[in-house]
Amino acid sequence: MIRYAKPTTVDEALALLGEGAWRILAGGTDFYPAQGSKPFRDNVLDINGLTTLRGIAETGSHWVIGARTTWTDIIRHPLPPAFDALKQAAREVGSEQIQNVASVAGNLCNASPAADGVPGLLVLDAEVELRSAAATRHLPLPDFILGNRRTALQPGELVTAIRVPKPIGTSAFVKLGARRYLVISIAMVAARLVVENGIVTDAAVAVGSCSAVAKRLAGVEAALRGLPAEGGLADAVLAAPMAELSPITDVRGSAEYRLDAVREIVARALLTAAGPIHHMVAA
Repeated sequence: MIRYAKPTTVDEALALLGEGAWRILAGGTDFYPAQGSKPFRDNVLDINGLTTLRGIAETGSHWVIGARTTWTDIIRHPLPPAFDALKQAAREVGSEQIQNVASVAGNLCNASPAADGVPGLLVLDAEVELRSAAATRHLPLPDFILGNRRTALQPGELVTAIRVPKPIGTSAFVKLGARRYLVISIAMVAARLVVENGIVTDAAVAVGSCSAVAKRLAGVEAALRGLPAEGGLADAVLAAPMAELSPITDVRGSAEYRLDAVREIVARALLTAAGPIHHMVAA
């Protein structure tokens, strides 16, 4: 017999998860389309009653994003400029109606190569908080998303939060699609820059839709460090290695097109991220 449960506390949810296999229902924006008209064959654990898992909190060392926090919550919450890429990505997650209900953790657990939220969290060095009835563990985001639709979530575990060490710098997000809205991306980029005295001291660049999992580009990041923020960033991107990427050819674009496009939108994201720095210097 199929079970449906809607716990009101995290402890209650974890106890149920410890009893057997459940499908987690959060925002439902991926859950219901994947189910379609097929009959339900799995137990359903509805976590929408877990009010403590929604919201954004600031601690001494981290920003903590509850698992049920929506993309609209991200857009509206006052966050430092380093989060601008994530806010821009949040505005690209489907329609406003979807942004109102889709959860940040659901976007990660769905583990789509084209998940809009992942690059913006990668450049923030985010980690995923996983709880079971027995323990709590924290995994860096690259260790949580293992492949297309695959995560490191163990039986009995629930994602309870995304933790971001307090970031510095400015960031930007650029998405390339076949149209402006409601589109699965051909490629997308998040970039974060830290600039001191006009020089890039740190850089984080992540690309989605060009590999089975969104990837940080270590070669590009290394090429950017030490450069003046006002010039040379685009040229460095054109020359830097992008060995992490392995784009596919599909109906949205060829592998070659994606690689060419990525260099362009990485440069665009970096110049956008550097834009606020120029304004601050000028002011």
